[in-house]
Amino acid sequence: MKTSFRKRWKPGFISYVLVLTTGAILSLMMLFAYRKALAAHALQSQIQLRTDYSEKENAVLRSIVAITPNRAIRAMKGDSRNAANIGPLSWQSIFTESISLANAGTSVSGEIVTSLNIPNLKMGNAGDSALGSPDRIFAPVTPQANATFVSPGINRSLGNGYPVPLTCDDGATSTADLTYPIISSNKKYGALAQAGLNSATLNGDGVNTYGLSVADYSGFTRLKYPNINFGYAKPGDPFVAKRNWWAFSVDVAGNDSNLTKVALSKRNYVLSIYEIPSQLSISASSYMSFGQYASGEAWQNVNISGAVYASKAKVEGTPTLSSLSTRRSMTLPSDTTFGGKPLPNNPFAPGVRENYQLTVGDFFPVSLASESGRAAFVPINRGANFFDRFAHADETNAVSSTTWNNYSVGALQCAMRLDIIERNSAIDSAPTAVRFSYMKNGVRFEKRIEYTGGPVIGLDKSWTYCAKQDENRNFGTNVYEVAYYGTKTDGTTGVVSTLPGITGSVDFTNDMFGATGSDHLVYYRSAPPFDRYSQNGKWYIAVYPPRFKEYLAGEGADSVAVNNSLVVNVDYTSILLPQPLIPCTERDYRVVLKECNDMTSFPKGFSLVTNLRTYFDDNFNMVLYKDGVPATPVPAGYTGTADTYYPPCSIFAPEKRYGLDAEPLEVDLHGQIGSLASETDKDPVRPLDAKSGRDVVMAPSKIKVNLRPITHPAELPPITMMNWLILLEERRNEYYSPTGSPW
Repeated sequence: MKTSFRKRWKPGFISYVLVLTTGAILSLMMLFAYRKALAAHALQSQIQLRTDYSEKENAVLRSIVAITPNRAIRAMKGDSRNAANIGPLSWQSIFTESISLANAGTSVSGEIVTSLNIPNLKMGNAGDSALGSPDRIFAPVTPQANATFVSPGINRSLGNGYPVPLTCDDGATSTADLTYPIISSNKKYGALAQAGLNSATLNGDGVNTYGLSVADYSGFTRLKYPNINFGYAKPGDPFVAKRNWWAFSVDVAGNDSNLTKVALSKRNYVLSIYEIPSQLSISASSYMSFGQYASGEAWQNVNISGAVYASKAKVEGTPTLSSLSTRRSMTLPSDTTFGGKPLPNNPFAPGVRENYQLTVGDFFPVSLASESGRAAFVPINRGANFFDRFAHADETNAVSSTTWNNYSVGALQCAMRLDIIERNSAIDSAPTAVRFSYMKNGVRFEKRIEYTGGPVIGLDKSWTYCAKQDENRNFGTNVYEVAYYGTKTDGTTGVVSTLPGITGSVDFTNDMFGATGSDHLVYYRSAPPFDRYSQNGKWYIAVYPPRFKEYLAGEGADSVAVNNSLVVNVDYTSILLPQPLIPCTERDYRVVLKECNDMTSFPKGFSLVTNLRTYFDDNFNMVLYKDGVPATPVPAGYTGTADTYYPPCSIFAPEKRYGLDAEPLEVDLHGQIGSLASETDKDPVRPLDAKSGRDVVMAPSKIKVNLRPITHPAELPPITMMNWLILLEERRNEYYSPTGSPW
């Protein structure tokens, strides 16, 4: 059987219009989707480019912070103006090198590209380029003649949101600051800064607690510590500093905007170098130990207020500290407390700082300089060279008007100089001549003082014949030391006695000097503020600080307001004088401070710098009042009282001893302590250890310490150690209001 089946379909038709319309709609939808995809791709590309540029900008800015202080130092060094040296010091070179150091020309490093091992790899980032036109990336924030890259913060105000400007009357410095980062003593606070210093530091009650008169404090003034994690001071608290700054705008995309078609808004930044004199209770660019003496005994009778700083720190035991900041690292016991509050076991772990500030207090008491990405802290530590002015050659032809050695070496900064220039022989180390120099009418004068070959036996050449016995001599207002020469009570001939502090009209009689007989002669000299003497076979240079006032007046020199610092060195350029060693040896000369209980004759303080072991043979700087009246006038603008203001003094010596022969019953230290040791030393410096004049380590029970930070420029001694804080901040809208200004 055979069967066949055929299905009959209904008749129909095809509409070309419908097909074409549907096809057109689908094609348009596809094109729309493709266009959207292209737009999304372009948008994503721009977002990625902007993100890439933002990361590049951050890397470049961090590089600027790292490079600038190095260039500022090199601009202060001798011969930096030479053609071979000056090029890398410019802002153009700094910015160009920052781009290179940040590797900002590529989005992926060469190491990563190599590790991918992809043949014929093509980079699709349109933002990758050499970025070889820094003038299209960096620009001054406001137009200024001869300013190509930055707007220096001197001699003109840039308005709200910018720091107060410095003033510079030296045209060469002002011109150089347009092209190079210049640190100079010629840059000061002047009238342009006064209103800003006042308005930026007013409290809510309208009381100006920080701003000081620029007429009184033009070099260093009181500023607010910036809002950064590095706790040299608490953010917003006053600290003593001078702020050098330069403003510039940044647009990393500007170099290739014609290719990438990406336009970014320029952002304005302020790069600051704060010059910060050492002012903390303990401040040193050294490796330091806190809490124990070298004997292993814990600190006793120690009171430290304010912050403590060291380049590297090791906390031992449980010292009472308010805060600790370091440049490199710190080692803390697990039970460390700061300000009476326990510290988390791992204080630098992510989130610990933020949790502490939310739950315990707004100021985190430990910090590393590396915690602030656009900040760097640079301690200026010249080590042993700080004590020795003969270790440095003269610097000339520098870009900056302030040379590096004169800026960073305390021995070169002293107004007065006392050099041992001759000794008796290669065998006999007795000093036979010294050279003393001082400032007179702003010019350095010097005189040679010999300790042999005087007018008579027993007196050196510094003595001059004055009068005969029973004669009168009127010295006027000058003060001198006189010697009575003739027959002594034992019948021999020589110097009967000497009397210091002689002034006015004087009759020279036997009764005055406790002598008998006739035909005595009188010799005189300006009462010397220094002398030599020998004890136990060792030679000392004795320094009597209170005598300088009258001695300088007798020489017609500038007052102790100018001649307020002294360096004592050995001129080892002489063949017979060996260079002093550090640590000091038994063959080296020594310096001993005498009659130094009362330092009130120095209205601006006193500083001593020496590369010799120094002995305190008297109380030092203990006098506040004389006959119920403050002996030292309280400086203008000083917020303390006469009950707390002593003449600010500093002593810089490689080794210090307390007492000379007798063991001191107690040493009571007030003020600040520092160290010029290296942070690379294997053993830490123990800042509170002390030795007696007999070189015996003092027991902790004999040492009392009360340290506090300097909070006012009037408390700065003539010679200090210096630190730099380099900070790069963006100028944001919230800074524009004067009342909210962070400057």
